[in-house]
Amino acid sequence: MISFLILSAGIALELVLLTRGVQQGLIRRYPAFYSYIGFVLASDVLVYPVHFYKHIYLYFYWFTEFSGLVLGCLALLEFYRAALASYPGTARMARALLGLIFVVAMIKTVIKMMNVYEWWFYATPVQVEGLLRVCQLLAISLLTVLFLFYAIPFGKNLRGILLGFGLYLSWSVICLALVAAGVAKAQSLWSYTLPISYVLALFVWTVHLWSYQPNPVPDRAIPLEQDYLRVAAATQRRLHTARGHLAKAVGS
Repeated sequence: MISFLILSAGIALELVLLTRGVQQGLIRRYPAFYSYIGFVLASDVLVYPVHFYKHIYLYFYWFTEFSGLVLGCLALLEFYRAALASYPGTARMARALLGLIFVVAMIKTVIKMMNVYEWWFYATPVQVEGLLRVCQLLAISLLTVLFLFYAIPFGKNLRGILLGFGLYLSWSVICLALVAAGVAKAQSLWSYTLPISYVLALFVWTVHLWSYQPNPVPDRAIPLEQDYLRVAAATQRRLHTARGHLAKAVGS
């Protein structure tokens, strides 16, 4: 009964969030994020009739879990694009690096699952979600540190996305770590509390994305892009030097 109530609350908040996204034009500004919410909504609606068929449900569960992880990664990359829109060089570098990390994590996850006998039946959330959840939380943490270090102001919309994802991912990683460590009743903690943390994240998103709020313009010059250009130039010089040494070594 409690699980049904939590699921119903999540569906209601997802519907409200998507409706306001369409009304306020936010769905055009954050298409990956709203695609993620829409996918989770469809999964939540279909899970009840599907769960009566055990083998179909297992495939459905793992398909929706992994697809949700992929869409979550795309939403975070979009978050970087929007948050660093005023710093295009930094945004490109950050998204390229995060994209590479996410792709490597996905490949490792797929390989790990394929090595599990009848993975659709015996795979665990730690094997499927662990690495990608850690990478996602790392992405949120790095962006937070970057904004705090340079004192860059967050707009209400982006702050809400950050807080919601941070809450949900932090609790996911904690629960997965407890399960991986073999802590007693950790699996039950995961099953019962993770949906609650997602509903709380939905509530945060709904409040902060009720209407469009542009990012505030900083009242001082932010040297982030200049620092990026210096780092990029220094990296290019080092690569050029390394290529020169390699060419000499090959020539000799």
